[in-house]
Amino acid sequence: MIQAAIAVLMWVLVISLLILRRGRAERSITYAAITIAVAMTLSVDAVYAPVDAVLGGSNLGTLIADGALMVGVFFLGRGIMKAAEYRPLPVRIALGPATLVVALAGSLLAFAFIDRGATTTNFMLDLGAQPAAAAYSMIQFTYYGIVVAAMAAAAIRQFRLRNGIQRIPAGSLIIGASVGVSFCLVVLVMDVAHLAGDVDFMRTVGTAYAPLFLLTFLFLCIGLAGQPALRFLGKRRRHARTRRFVEQLSPLWDAAAQVRPGLSKHDTTAIRLEDPETMLHREVVEIRDAMIDPRVDFDPTIDDRQLLERAEAHLLGSDTR
Repeated sequence: MIQAAIAVLMWVLVISLLILRRGRAERSITYAAITIAVAMTLSVDAVYAPVDAVLGGSNLGTLIADGALMVGVFFLGRGIMKAAEYRPLPVRIALGPATLVVALAGSLLAFAFIDRGATTTNFMLDLGAQPAAAAYSMIQFTYYGIVVAAMAAAAIRQFRLRNGIQRIPAGSLIIGASVGVSFCLVVLVMDVAHLAGDVDFMRTVGTAYAPLFLLTFLFLCIGLAGQPALRFLGKRRRHARTRRFVEQLSPLWDAAAQVRPGLSKHDTTAIRLEDPETMLHREVVEIRDAMIDPRVDFDPTIDDRQLLERAEAHLLGSDTR
């Protein structure tokens, strides 16, 4: 059930990112979400069993799902690093393609030596006592641990550079990455305990597996969806405020057009077709032109001047309201 819940969560994230991040050139996070969603879907028992049967019934589906997850985590780390603009050498190495290739190669080599038998939906529980299976899992979760630790470092920097509500996505990423490191440590302890034959200890430690697994993805998804969501809402708020300024300045713009013929106010059809930012910019510029034109008598009130200054600050992005 946990895999199914996470698969649903990831596909919701994919849909959200496709809507909120459309048109953006940087798509590492979107690629990560899609790849991880595919990996999680392949891990659902009802999906895995028929897929693995098509592949020969020797648990090759596990290798494909785990490989997809590793690639997805790679893209995720790269996307967060780029968004945070935090690229010290240790982080670049941890999130670099060379580290991914080494981890994939090690996993593939270990997988080749596992006596896999027939299809099983409890791969590590059934086969984890084999040294090759333990190595297979430990290579992967060591890689995951390194990547999410580097992601946490990048998110911490992003958190420090933000203020107020803008800190929520980075904070969620920090929590998700921190829980992810704990999750990886739990899996590594379980692998060692299983290999040593202490199944009781493995099961005791394993009680933390499901909640840590779910919390890791939950907080990471909140953080990943939160950034574009806040950006989208910010654009909507700015657009609404721009339109209000356009409406508020229209009477003053009309007055400027009356005393200074030739302003583009007369081209009403063209003005209506322009976006609010362009319209507001034109209003501000032409009102200012009328104010400094020595040929005309145009002296706005103090309230009008203050409104004009607020509109200019809004256009420059320097207003703090």
